[in-house]
Amino acid sequence: MSEGKTRRPKAETPKGFRDYFGAEVTERKAMLDAIAGVYHRYGFDALETSAVETVEALGKFLPDVDRPNEGVFAWQDEDEAWMALRYDLTAPLARVAAQYRNDLPAPYRRYAMGPVWRNEKPGPGRFRQFYQCDADTVGAASVAADAEICAMLSDALEVVGIPRGDYVVKVNNRKVLNGVMEVAGLAGDDKAAERGIVLRAIDKIDRLGEAGVRALLGEGRKDESGDFTKGAGLGPGQAEVVMGFVSAKRESGAATVARLRELVGGSVLGAEGVDELETIASLLGAQGYGPDRIVIDPGVVRGLGYYTGPVFEAELTFEILDEKGRKRQFGSVAGGGRYDDLVKRFTGQAVPATGVSIGVDRLLAALRAKGRVAADSAGPVVVTVMDRDRMADYMAMVGDLRQAGIRAEVYLGNPKNFGNQLKYADKRASPVAVIQGSDEAARGVVVLKDLVLGAKIAASATLEEWKDRPAQIEVARKDLVSAVRKMLAQ
Repeated sequence: MSEGKTRRPKAETPKGFRDYFGAEVTERKAMLDAIAGVYHRYGFDALETSAVETVEALGKFLPDVDRPNEGVFAWQDEDEAWMALRYDLTAPLARVAAQYRNDLPAPYRRYAMGPVWRNEKPGPGRFRQFYQCDADTVGAASVAADAEICAMLSDALEVVGIPRGDYVVKVNNRKVLNGVMEVAGLAGDDKAAERGIVLRAIDKIDRLGEAGVRALLGEGRKDESGDFTKGAGLGPGQAEVVMGFVSAKRESGAATVARLRELVGGSVLGAEGVDELETIASLLGAQGYGPDRIVIDPGVVRGLGYYTGPVFEAELTFEILDEKGRKRQFGSVAGGGRYDDLVKRFTGQAVPATGVSIGVDRLLAALRAKGRVAADSAGPVVVTVMDRDRMADYMAMVGDLRQAGIRAEVYLGNPKNFGNQLKYADKRASPVAVIQGSDEAARGVVVLKDLVLGAKIAASATLEEWKDRPAQIEVARKDLVSAVRKMLAQ
């Protein structure tokens, strides 16, 4: 580089991050606003915490010599204290619940929405910054709190445009699985490795089928590529108990509960978990949330190592086409459950808590797949500029439109080439262009160009369609607002 020459920075997003434009932002906001309305109706309060927490408060990732920011984006401040961008919305809730425990109501019900950051290897559809949408109840030991979260999740899915029949909220209980493990002889710290393999095997039932899971419960399994996965080494009797749990779902919730009660046998913890599932089903039934929306399903095992009681997952049941054109179900868009060590790290006392997290990007993708995005992604009405010295007239027009609640703007580029103004309107996805030259001004009229219809005519509209609804009309200036409103409605 020659001396004195300035090196220009590269205009690119950092690895693992992306930018969101116009419609994407408004679609997400509309969806989150609708969900927030449901949470608010249930009596939950909004909470916004700082994007930055102390690494000590985050707790999950601690600085080390080799890589201080393992898993999070972290740095030292001027006092050499470690700070980090939050990696989820639960860790900040833990800090808030402990810090303000004497001021907050108990139980404390809050919802939070916002970006989180993870310093992990990015991949297709996996970014280092993404949105979360959480709701939690802190300080309620009753499973009525878990039932309420499930009902609220069901309502949230429906309000954003996922109708009944296209989703199901599945409920299970960590205590039931622990009881089954106990009966199968897998309780105790010395069996932790085997339990981990069993959990992962159960989670793969949809992909591997019964035979594949049985193999993983036993000696292990070789996949199509020849790779061998070591199994849990269970005997036939132990494997049978676990497989009984996997296939415990019945036609009715009552029948499923009865089967689970058989499987947990004499386990006190397991029986407690079955009782809790029964109570949740009863409380939901009393509010009209039947098996068409919420079901007891022993197949829900994701995150069971983290949760201490009921767990739930929202799954979308409609089919989409994958990148290879094959049909598949959309899958999970939300999950949560009960966890009782939320505030304990700060106060030393166990505080019961339950909550749910909605995958914002996945839910948005589902709504797009079904054509149900709620936000209006249309661009603004564009008032074009024919005469530079009449800018005040154009500003008056756009002011009238805005006062009437219509999204509008005046073209602020170089007005010399009118074709460029229409190209701009096209790039903005504008539905209508407003045109008034000196001749129209003298006659007290404006021309409205229907850009949506114009595009259709250019593409494929018939002559009859064009005659029935012309793409360009002339209206009195005083009727501008009503005429634009009518054109937008069409």
